[in-house]
Amino acid sequence: MKKTYILNPNMTFKSVNSTVASDKPAEAAVCRLPHKAVSLPPRQPLHTVTVDRNRPAIKLGLDVHLEFIMAVVQHDHQLPKAPRKFSPDQLITQVKEWIGKGHAVYCVQESCGFGFVLHRQLVGAGAQSILITPIALNGRRKTDKLDARALCLRLSRYLDGQRDELAPIRIPSQEEQRRRETTRRRQFLQREIRRLANRGHGQVAEYCHQKLPHRWWGARHWKKLSTTLDAWLLSVLDKLRQLILAMEEQLATLEQEILARLKQVKLPKGLGEMTLAILDGEVCDWKRFHNRKQVGSYTGCCPGEHSSGGKRLVGCIDRMGNGRVRAILVEAVWRLLLWQPAWISARKMKVKLADGPAMRKKTVVALARQLAIDLWRWRTGRATLADLGWFSA
Repeated sequence: MKKTYILNPNMTFKSVNSTVASDKPAEAAVCRLPHKAVSLPPRQPLHTVTVDRNRPAIKLGLDVHLEFIMAVVQHDHQLPKAPRKFSPDQLITQVKEWIGKGHAVYCVQESCGFGFVLHRQLVGAGAQSILITPIALNGRRKTDKLDARALCLRLSRYLDGQRDELAPIRIPSQEEQRRRETTRRRQFLQREIRRLANRGHGQVAEYCHQKLPHRWWGARHWKKLSTTLDAWLLSVLDKLRQLILAMEEQLATLEQEILARLKQVKLPKGLGEMTLAILDGEVCDWKRFHNRKQVGSYTGCCPGEHSSGGKRLVGCIDRMGNGRVRAILVEAVWRLLLWQPAWISARKMKVKLADGPAMRKKTVVALARQLAIDLWRWRTGRATLADLGWFSA
């Protein structure tokens, strides 16, 4: 007798049922459907470029800087022209002029610290714009002109069908971008508060050879310090204290705004509202992922590999994804190991978790990747808390 499995990409382990294959050709092995059909969210279309063969094409490789934009232009399949500097306004005006003459304009630029302003302006002008992850374009040689030319040539090959030449990124909406900024501003305020607090600790240690209490700027500690410290040093600390109190007020308001997004969400115990809010803000939309491999790659917790011939070497994680997501996932795993003993993914790695501190840390990183996948399944309706082995708070 032989077991046959018919798998659906969206099935879980519990929904896969094996049936016994019969020797009779009339009997086909079938997989019984789950008792309760799960309606999956619609897939988000990946970024694609529509190539219009009936219009002359203009391809732009853009090396974007704050003061100027270095652009290389290629008409259809002619040789690229000499690099030229544009201001953002000049580039938009030129693109509108090309569009008015009946050309199809395609642009490519690397994602950087300038956000998506230029991309949205180019799209608004009628061009098709692509943002890609930053890459090494010319080896050891790097100039603005060489980078813009290399981008233009890669764009030309990409439009001809060689999709491996460029790796377009997902462009968040303005609402998603602003929602993500609130969690990042919270992290910035926390970092600045610690920096100012450490400055106060250092100054008291330098001028008084004393140790300040934790949260020395609080009302109770500040009242005691007012009677013991030198007047000059107290005035210096008071300036730092005013800055810290103002930032803490902003931080409290910001956290209330972030937590208000999850008032109606039933959370698993140990995850925390702030943790989930940060993950939702960084991911922007869990529906953007089509399968578990995309989720794992986004976290950067996938192992690096160097294999050749019959040898296979798996190394440390590649860290190619979102670093903020990776950090918060690892932090959340340690809490879930404490508060969710029935977590199915952790139970599968029970032996490794008990195999010394070094192996335990590696296993936690592996569980961070699995946690992202479990959250994706939960937030998109593919699984419930009970399916994952979680219980609510």
